[in-house]
Formats: sequence, C-alpha cells, structure tokens
Amino acid sequence: MSESLYPSFGILLVDDEPAWLRSLGMTLEGPGGISNLILCRDSREAMGLLARHDIGLVLLDLTMPHLSGRDLLQMIAENHPEVTVIIISGMNQIETAVDCMKKGAFDYFVKTDDEDHLLDGVRRAVRVQELERENRALRSQFLPGRLEHPAAFSSMVTRNSTMHALFSYIESVARSTHPVLITGESGVGKELVARAVHELSGRKGPIISVNVAGLDDNIFSDTLFGHVRGAFTGADSARSGMIEKAADGTLFLDEIGDLSTTSQVKLLRLLQEGEFYPLGSDTPCQMKARILVATHQDLGTSQREGIFRKDLYYRLRSHHVHIPPLRERKEDIPLLLDHFLAKAADALDKRIPTPPKQLEALLATYHFPGNIRELEAMVFDAVSAHTSKILSMQTFQKTIGLHDQAESRDIDSPLSADNPFAGLVQLPTLAEADALLVEEALNRASGNQTLASRLLGISQPALSKRLKQKTGKG
Repeated sequence: MSESLYPSFGILLVDDEPAWLRSLGMTLEGPGGISNLILCRDSREAMGLLARHDIGLVLLDLTMPHLSGRDLLQMIAENHPEVTVIIISGMNQIETAVDCMKKGAFDYFVKTDDEDHLLDGVRRAVRVQELERENRALRSQFLPGRLEHPAAFSSMVTRNSTMHALFSYIESVARSTHPVLITGESGVGKELVARAVHELSGRKGPIISVNVAGLDDNIFSDTLFGHVRGAFTGADSARSGMIEKAADGTLFLDEIGDLSTTSQVKLLRLLQEGEFYPLGSDTPCQMKARILVATHQDLGTSQREGIFRKDLYYRLRSHHVHIPPLRERKEDIPLLLDHFLAKAADALDKRIPTPPKQLEALLATYHFPGNIRELEAMVFDAVSAHTSKILSMQTFQKTIGLHDQAESRDIDSPLSADNPFAGLVQLPTLAEADALLVEEALNRASGNQTLASRLLGISQPALSKRLKQKTGKG
C-alpha cells in the first residue's frame, strides 16, 4: 500500500484547528493528488514525528498554543535543515512573511489564498525536495567517468579509482553557486581540491584562502567582513574584508571545524541572506563570492555532539568531497614518489636520484599519519642529503622508525592492553607463534625479506634461516 503513496516522503500538516486541518488534507489529497500525509494538531508532537518518519515537507501554522509556529520553524531549521517548510497562516502580514523566509521557510501563504495558488506552492516544494533527494542519491552512488577538464587536476597525482570518481564529481558541481565541504585528514590535499573547484567554476575573480583556526569572533568578523574607519580603536582607515576581495571569485575557509559557535552563527547568516555588514557600518554589502570550506574533523559527529551547528553543517555540505588518506590509496605511492623526487631535484638543482628497489615496499608498510604532505617532506629531506646515484633509504627508515618508537612509548608494556594472547583459552606454542609472526611480516612487506626482518626486529640472515627451517630445506 505504501508504494502507491505520493510523494515518496511524508508531508506533515501542523495546525491546532481540526476543521482547517481536515480541509487542507482533503484539498491536497483530492485536487492535489498528494496522499502521503501526516496530520498533527499539537505542535509539541511535531519534532517527535519528524524524528520517527521520513518527512520532507512541513505545512505549518504560526499561531498555535503551547509551541508557536515561529518557534517550531526555528527548531526544524536547526535540527532538520534538510526538511522544507511552508508557512500557512491566518495572518496576512508582509513583515511576518519576510521574517519567516529569513528563518528558513520555503514559502508563505495565507489561509484565504486561492486553492490553486496554494497547491502550486506545495507542488513546487515537493519538486524541489525530490530534486535535492535525487541529488544526494546521485552523490552517494557517483561513478567515475571521462574527465572533460583533466588539466584542472594535474597537481593531484593519482591512479586511485576513488580519486578519479571525486574528480568527476568535482567537475559536475564546480559551477554550482552552493558551498562545497571538503573533508579529509591533514596532508591529503584539501587546498588542491579547492583550487581545482575554483578553476573549473569559470569565475573571473580570484580564490582567497583563509585559515580560520584560532581566530576569535572579532578577528574572524574583521577578516571576513572588513571594517570602516573608526569602527574600533586603531581603525584609522577602512579595510576590505576577504569576502570583498574574493568578489566574483571563491572564498576558501580552511579548518572550518575549529570555528567558534558565535562565528558559526555569523557564517550561517551570511550564507542565508547573501549579505554582510563591515564592522562599524549599518549599510549591507552583497556577497559576490562562492564559499568553499575544508576541515580534517568529522563535522557529522561534531553537529551530533552539539559542537557544530546542524543548520550550518547542512548548508555547507550542499556538495561534499571527502579525500581518502594515503594508506587507503597505496597504489599511488610509486607515482607520488617519482613526482616528488623530480620536484625536489628541480627545487634543489640536483639530478633526479634513483630510488632503491626496496623503498616502495618500505613505504607500503607505513600508514602515513601525515599523508601526502609527510611523504613529500620525506622525499625532500632525502634528496637534500643525496650525494650518490642511488637514493639512500636512511631518511625514510629513520622517520618511520621514530614514529614506530613513539607509538610503542604510548603503551606501558608492549603486551599489556594489546596482548594478542590474553584472551585465548589455549596458547599457541612458540613455534606456532613464530611462524604466524613471520607470515604476517612477509605479507606486510609484500614478500621482501629485508623489510620483513626489520619489522620482526631480526637480521635478514636470521629470517632466511627460519624460512629454510620451515620448508625443511635447511
């Protein structure tokens, strides 16, 4: 029976007048052909219905007892910003309508409006909600295709299929006016993605980058909005903010997850209203820049924990690009190694050194907490000290070894909390444990005995002797 409901998502009608609620429901079901309706006479129950049902559209009265429509509109905007809200009120007041639209309402109707006019508004809201849901579904199932502008991604060296799918997605959203949220660990290349989006956007203005981490509310406001002369002590002359400098271009806000709650409100208002006030001015300025943001934090978790505003989170992730860490795309390590060797040699005015055969296998055993930026730093350090034809592995071994030592120092005893044998009823014999350790080390080293012996903390001849004993050939 649910398959015949239209639309696929629920439409919630909230009004304390039973007669009007029934009349509106009959209008939507009859002439409107809309059947997926949920009626609510008590506004206090609305948030619970939104939590329990897949609701895409709310038709909301303003004047109700207990919880007013204005308060409920605010709650929906903050907790369910993906839900479309239409106000249907008995009051025909322009100021009220404008205020509701600023607070996130999709449309505003008066109960005395023509029935066809109301139905057109509901159908329009349903179409917009369907398109947004389709867009989200396409983003989650996006398949890589042929790039129309591969040059825009020339700074990102990869053969990884997930990365190429991201490139295709970036091409498809680059000309959108909506924000783009770029996420990923430190060092994965979020700014490179931002620059690719800007290049493909076709915008004539520049890309202006601002790292907002550590900015208090006043500095954040002054940095973005600028100020007029005399706005505060020391403001001897007017100064343009970064939004104005990025006019007709792109404003890239990095480390957005560190933004204070007060600054989050100001950024949300900027995105909602498309205008801002320089400090000390009462004259609004129109925003002509497209906003891109990036963070290494999980904003989904942050908004659930109340650290990051839900309404701002959903505004920012109109388009979302998540860059995988290097440990999830290890097939890129050989390409990146060659790329950085050539880059370092050119920067240091040296001949490109030849990497030893064991280097790629060594790097493949490392999980790169600093990602691509860390690999680049390793290569530059090695090339700067390079004197012979074959590149020394000493720099790489030292960096990886120091990290391994740091990790081991975080544990009081190597086998305390992480003892793999602690929960076993029957312990393996020493021979069995030895064989399993050797097998795992060889797997991690891709069969390279030199690297496997290093992982085990023994010499390569000692490992070779164990392997011969195991096969019975020694």
